[in-house]
Amino acid sequence: MILVGGLPFPSEPSSSSPQGWDGLQALLDDPSLESASNAFKAIPERKFSKPQDDSDAERRWVYVFQREYATVDPAHVHFVGTDEATTCIGLAIRNPDNGMTSVAHLDSPTVVDTGLDQMMSLLVQHNKDVELDVHLVGGFEDVSPNHGNCTRSENQEKLDGYSFPLGAKIIETLWKRLEKFHIRTLCILRHNTRRDPQGNAYPIFHGFTISTSTGSIIPASFDETSRCPDEIVRRIRVSACYEDSRWKGRLLETYETQTDRFKIVPCCWTLHQSHIASNLQNYSDLEILLMCSTSPFAEAPDFVKNLRRGWDYLKEYPDWRETFPMKQPRIFERTAEGGWKSQKLQIP
Repeated sequence: MILVGGLPFPSEPSSSSPQGWDGLQALLDDPSLESASNAFKAIPERKFSKPQDDSDAERRWVYVFQREYATVDPAHVHFVGTDEATTCIGLAIRNPDNGMTSVAHLDSPTVVDTGLDQMMSLLVQHNKDVELDVHLVGGFEDVSPNHGNCTRSENQEKLDGYSFPLGAKIIETLWKRLEKFHIRTLCILRHNTRRDPQGNAYPIFHGFTISTSTGSIIPASFDETSRCPDEIVRRIRVSACYEDSRWKGRLLETYETQTDRFKIVPCCWTLHQSHIASNLQNYSDLEILLMCSTSPFAEAPDFVKNLRRGWDYLKEYPDWRETFPMKQPRIFERTAEGGWKSQKLQIP
């Protein structure tokens, strides 16, 4: 169930409309959500970086990579966020009763149904009737149907990008669930699109962070030092999970809510994948963008650099068991300063 402005949203997705297309359009056209989107876009983007000293009193955050999710407790975490989204959409759901907050970086309609189950597992435990605050940021008009002169069926035939089907699936799934989802921010698709003088489309924002104590959401970006812990291995795991049936239709679990630690369970990569990584290193940056991105001209400046770092790792460690000795997870605990330290593997 979806609420807007405290009331159930009147429109319902048509059974003939694939993936909730009508519901998504109705929400994008809602004046109150458009106003909320404009207010969000007026907020200066916060840039996260690892603190150099102890001066930052709110230094405990959790970062979520593509296809990951994390549910955090405000007793342990000040902020939770994600970035690097172009055709992906970041979804934040917060329980205002206790501040428990879950953030997911959704990259495909195939992970939405089970992903929502994963996110909701720790959010609603006692008050089943609570109105959950929902924020969606990301995606852009990577394909823009011409609504003016087309029938709905003709528009649907043009709907062959990445952002629109993903956004529609998220809205459809929220609508069908029994929980109450109060949409507060809908800065996606046309509300998150800017155009250059030639008319080319780009996302305005690639990420956000949400305060667990207040529930406020702001645009955000993270640098290499703040996308921690275990950045490279987690990036590789996103690619490796596509060939691992255990993660089919699921979001990647990395963060443990109760213990405030990261637990990266083993993932396997093959010699074939290492060989592909070695070959890809020989291509130019432009060629890599065209081959590896769903939006090659809208990526952040460090997109190719981060891919190359991952490929370098695969070349150095072609056997995944070097990364996960004895098939044990990689565990990282919070330090007193708010960073992360690796827990040493105890070998009998």
